[in-house]
Order: sequence, then C-alpha cells, then structure tokens
Amino acid sequence: MRVDTHVAGTVFDRFTRLRRDFAWRRVPGYIAVQLIGATLACLFLRAVLGDVGSLGATEPGPGYEAWQAMLIEMVLTLGLVSTILGTSSGAQNVGSIGALAVGGYIALAGLWAAPVSGASMNPARSFGPDLVGGGFANYWAYLAGPLLGALLAVAFAFLLRGRGGGPTARAAGSGRLTPSTDDGITGGSADG
Repeated sequence: MRVDTHVAGTVFDRFTRLRRDFAWRRVPGYIAVQLIGATLACLFLRAVLGDVGSLGATEPGPGYEAWQAMLIEMVLTLGLVSTILGTSSGAQNVGSIGALAVGGYIALAGLWAAPVSGASMNPARSFGPDLVGGGFANYWAYLAGPLLGALLAVAFAFLLRGRGGGPTARAAGSGRLTPSTDDGITGGSADG
C-alpha cells in the first residue's frame, strides 16, 4: 500500500522556484500542505485498514542500506524533476500531454527502484508514514536524496536552457493559464 504525493510535491515546488518559476511566498504553504496531506492520508489508512503494509512507509529494501536508498532516490528525483522541467517550462511546454511523460516516468521509476528504496521521490511522501508509524530511522535518506536530485536537475536545466523564469513559466508556477503584464510575483513586468 502506497500513499503518493509525487506530482507537485515539495521537491518540485522548492526547486522550480530556483529557476524563478514559482513564488517564494508560496513555498511554505506547499510544504506544509504536502506534509499535512501525507500525514492525514496515513491516519485515514490506519483508521480504515489498520496497520497494513506499514502505511506505505518507504524504507530500504531487504539487503540494501540507507545510503544506497538515498543514492537511488537522488537519481530518481533527478529524472523526475528533469522530466517535469523538460515538458512544462517555456518553449518545452508540451501542454497536458506533459502529464503523460511525468506519470510514465513515475510508473517506470517505481517498477525498477521500488525494491531498492520504495521510489518515494518526495520527502513529504515519506514523512507521513514515518510520523504516523513513529519510525524516522531512515528518513534522512528520503530527505537528502530527493533534495540533492532536485538540485542537480535544476542545475542541469540551468546549464542546458538558461535561468528560466519567463512569463509563461511564471504564469504556470502561479497557477495561471496565461501570462499577464504584471505577474504579481516578482513585482516586475512579465518580461522580467
């Protein structure tokens, strides 16, 4: 049993902001909602099903160490955030079909990496089951791995495509469908 909060997860939200696509003032709320949502989902599962499947806790698989899980989570998140940035920012925006790329990546990553690390790719997704179950022994791997992977993905995107933060990206990061002349995020014009 898994409790998933991958798409639009804290990792993506934090690090797309490094490319100026997401307002800093929105980050604390997104982090809080992710953590609360993962925790409430686990509490719901416990109330309805009992302590089945460790409530979806992500732990290193049998025979694997936490550092190995951390490295796998780093690579998985690097791929996930790269897929998101590559299909939904500026000139690379492929519209709603980008969701197929992201969903396909998550499914394939889960198939090959779940036995090693649980394929969390999101610290909030791992936080809820650990909090409800009271076991944070390996949480560091599920915090450090995705954060490092997301940082690497943003660095690669910056190197390959530049700083980002154009009007289309800022509009998408703020939840608007189209850019406006004053984005209300940076206080400047949409060009800037």
